[in-house]
Amino acid sequence: MANDALWSGMRAALGYGPASLSRGGDLWAEWQSPDLLFSQTCGYPYRAHLHRHVQILGTPDHGLPGCPPGHYNSVLIARRDDARTKLEDFAAARFAFNEPLSQSGWAAPQTFAATRGFAFTNPIQTGGHNVSARAVAEGHADVAAIDALTWELIQRHDACAAALKEITRTEPTPTLPYITAKGRDAATLTQALTHAIAQLAPQHRDALMLRNLVQIPASAYLAIPNPAAPHNGARLD
Repeated sequence: MANDALWSGMRAALGYGPASLSRGGDLWAEWQSPDLLFSQTCGYPYRAHLHRHVQILGTPDHGLPGCPPGHYNSVLIARRDDARTKLEDFAAARFAFNEPLSQSGWAAPQTFAATRGFAFTNPIQTGGHNVSARAVAEGHADVAAIDALTWELIQRHDACAAALKEITRTEPTPTLPYITAKGRDAATLTQALTHAIAQLAPQHRDALMLRNLVQIPASAYLAIPNPAAPHNGARLD
């Protein structure tokens, strides 16, 4: 897999580290562990809690449309056969989002809506961006916010994209940073990560849509507003 190839290159440059990436554990426990070597998190968990425990190694640049290097945004989608064309028309519609501490799934669309004088009032938590997209395509929800990178990958790999249309996009914010525990040698890790990205095989670079690593200050993440958490939201079972 492409992520395994990225870590393999980073480990080779470092000369140490576990043989493989860990998957399926308790993310919050791993992110906050003083032993954390290398991971990636969303900007919302970083500014809400993790900045006290981790340091940023760098931010991936995915070359996303309409975004500066190292930035992304949320794509607001609806079913292609839905006659509504303005985002405001979906204020009371079933709004699918992945989870409350998601920048692209919850924070960005709610902030975007607030600047336009409304809020999404009928939220449905799905547990994942791809699940949100399918929920809209299958009629379990009416509108969803999908991060721009995932939306590009859904259009490449998931047939549900044919049933969906883009309504609008939010303003760009810094994308998901690579992190390590405080106390680690961040400069050495960043150098190894930069080398690993540069050495990625073309198929892995394309799979990750990963161009390079950029440096965005922690203050840029911390300055992003936090909207109110969802209240009385349903869950997609």
